[in-house]
Amino acid sequence: MNIIFLGPPGAGKGTQAQRICAALNIPQISTGDMLRRAIADQTPTGLKAKAYMDAGGLVPDDVIIDIVKERLQAPDCAGGYILDGFPRTVPQAEALEGIATIDKVVELDVADEKLIQRISGRRVCLKCGATYHVSLLNGATTCANCGEPLIQREDDKAETVLNRLKSYHSKTAPLVDFYQARGKLVKIDGAGDMDAIFAAILKELQA
Repeated sequence: MNIIFLGPPGAGKGTQAQRICAALNIPQISTGDMLRRAIADQTPTGLKAKAYMDAGGLVPDDVIIDIVKERLQAPDCAGGYILDGFPRTVPQAEALEGIATIDKVVELDVADEKLIQRISGRRVCLKCGATYHVSLLNGATTCANCGEPLIQREDDKAETVLNRLKSYHSKTAPLVDFYQARGKLVKIDGAGDMDAIFAAILKELQA
């Protein structure tokens, strides 16, 4: 199956996509991870994307589409995949229709207030990639896996989160209507227990 995960920043798309990928034995294609890797490597595309991400804006379509198109041509995508973080706009979705056939679109629905709390409390380890939330750290400031300091990414700060949510509601939320009109949308409550959310998504996909 070729699947898209939709939802605002912090809705849990990445976490659930990983679990669904393991269950269906297909790769997760996260444009966010690819962009962050490009930024870390200081590639020309990465440096261009960084300015937009730091300001809480969306990376331009031409940059994202080139990354996704190349990724979908990889051999591990032949049996299906999950797109996490793409498309983010209707024009991107229209461009995607020219290069791929999507079977299902899963929307994770979470209220803005919950999302701000989730994202602004997130801390990450730049060395191993582990992610934590301040509510569970009990004052710890280093990674439990490798001992490196934990940081708050610029795009996780509260002010930037608000800008990201505004961008989502104005540019990405219309994708719900876009895919609903095509009969491909599945709406899931993303505010509950992680295992229950996973089970609900899997049930819809298997149906």
